[in-house]
Amino acid sequence: MADEKQYITKEKLNELTEELKELKTTKRAQVAEQLEYARSLGDLKENAEYKEARDMQATLEARIATIEDIIANAEIIKEGNTNEVTLGSSVTITKVGDKIEFVYKIVGSTEADIKERKISHLSPLGSAMMGKKKGQFFEFETPNGTVKYKIIEIN
Repeated sequence: MADEKQYITKEKLNELTEELKELKTTKRAQVAEQLEYARSLGDLKENAEYKEARDMQATLEARIATIEDIIANAEIIKEGNTNEVTLGSSVTITKVGDKIEFVYKIVGSTEADIKERKISHLSPLGSAMMGKKKGQFFEFETPNGTVKYKIIEIN
């Protein structure tokens, strides 16, 4: 992931910045206390508490490094282009032959969350929509074959 552009919204950048602050201050202090306590128990070779605290420290530092990398390579998604599907677009689509409409927001892979209907611009569905205009059809491959959709609205 190093030096790769990370497309994120301003809100996600703020969320990651807050998480990083919390991890570097409160969480690091908590892990340091646990390490100190585990050391006080004696023999480190057979000390389960010490091993667990070291594992927690490694996980914490890995998360800090990941967030720092995302922030360092962040490119904020600019919203507002409603002429064609781009990063930041909210797109209403319908499957050809179906009446049910789906609305998805196109985001970077860091922010993708299908439960919130946020899909990555790199996903099969997201990449098939990129650059399309209202009223255009597009298709993409699924495990069950090719499916065809129509763009109803772009916001």
